[in-house]
Amino acid sequence: MIYIIITSYNEPNSTRIAINKFLDQNIKEDYKIIVADPFPEVEEMIVNEFPSVEYFEDPDKGKSYTLNIILGKILNKEGDVIVMTDGDVFVDEYALSEILKKFEDSKVGVVAGRPVSLDKRDNKFGYWSHFLLDVGAHEISRKKRYEKGQFLEATGYLFAIRSGIVKEFPLDVAEDTVIPYLFFKKGFKIAYAENAKVYVKHPDNFKDWVKQKKRVASAHLKLKKYYPDFPKVKSFFNEVFEGISFKVWKYPKNLKEFYWTLSLYPVRLYMWMSLFYDNKFRKKEYKDGWREDLAVESTRPMD
Repeated sequence: MIYIIITSYNEPNSTRIAINKFLDQNIKEDYKIIVADPFPEVEEMIVNEFPSVEYFEDPDKGKSYTLNIILGKILNKEGDVIVMTDGDVFVDEYALSEILKKFEDSKVGVVAGRPVSLDKRDNKFGYWSHFLLDVGAHEISRKKRYEKGQFLEATGYLFAIRSGIVKEFPLDVAEDTVIPYLFFKKGFKIAYAENAKVYVKHPDNFKDWVKQKKRVASAHLKLKKYYPDFPKVKSFFNEVFEGISFKVWKYPKNLKEFYWTLSLYPVRLYMWMSLFYDNKFRKKEYKDGWREDLAVESTRPMD
């Protein structure tokens, strides 16, 4: 059985698209879609339009809190796979089959999908979204580490795990990082399915951009609180060293994109300095979820 958990937050239009994209997957395995959302509008949409989809009333205490509850409720059987994704993204038509291929290796415990930007590349924020996903997340981070057999982080936009191995995890850290780490510590491999694509809308203004990047970075910093030996993948110094890679300067296609690439460096530095100030002096740490003040409105174009 394949369990597909879609966590959303009052995004009925986007969630409808996300559900339909999974219903269109061509796989032979039985699957069950579970949508977790705290809003009655989404429940009504699911009940009326998708009778085969299960609605889970999200207690609205954060994404990790909700995932912990659902993971605890799923009846675990050998061979079952749990796929986790968000309601404001949608998958490629071959995403599930590409993920399931990786699980044919019994040593694989987690499979990470590949986020692809929906934004146009003809503006600064759109270009940054493509650059950070294509070069940073894909080439430098996941693909390289996967090919070397190293630990790699998944993506909360789309990743899958073997059922029954990890049933709970800390609430105040990034679920797409801590879950792979817990599998890795148990001796499982983390696979990267680069053809399991998930399409994502990114921030289109500076305020939302910084908010999103700080949220992601902050969630990773807290991992050391629970796991002192956690292998750092996302850090300021990693970005500095990886930023001189040949792949970075090969990516821009014209002078404008070259300039946008250069301008990303001081902006990332500002983000890390702002995060350091928040943690050190304001004592403001990452909390579970991407809700309320953590919400990035410009990434939700359908709702």
